[in-house]
Amino acid sequence: MDIALYLLAAVLIVAGLVGNILPALPGIPMIFGGIWLAAAVDQYRHLGVWWLVVIGALGTVGILVDFVAGTLGAKRVGASPLALTGAALGTLVGMFLGIPGLLLGPFVGALLGELASGTSVLRSAHVGAATWVGLLVGTLVKLVLSFMMIGLFAFAWLVG
Repeated sequence: MDIALYLLAAVLIVAGLVGNILPALPGIPMIFGGIWLAAAVDQYRHLGVWWLVVIGALGTVGILVDFVAGTLGAKRVGASPLALTGAALGTLVGMFLGIPGLLLGPFVGALLGELASGTSVLRSAHVGAATWVGLLVGTLVKLVLSFMMIGLFAFAWLVG
């Protein structure tokens, strides 16, 4: 039974890495779930509570980055407050519309918010594009944090 649970933990971790790129899967929570499952099956001998807290804190940062990356991209180019609100709302609404919604929601939200503030279509598209670049950077940061979580897990497992 332990082997099956370790295999499930490995599948969760690998699927979580894929989920960091494909927005249909909750990548970081899946990685943390796989790590926690492996620790629980091992009865926390190799990976204690403090390791899980540190790894969980990294995961929390990754989730926060995921939510604010698009908004920060828009803010970087001097977007209006309406565009920032639009990017945040686009991210929230996009979560319920599948992969296209997750990819386009922040862009469309920032674009519409900037248009509503009275700026030109070209400026609004620039803000929307900056939002999308922010999402790409956020994805990169999530991947780095995910590999840090896995690296800490491996280190704790080998040392502990």
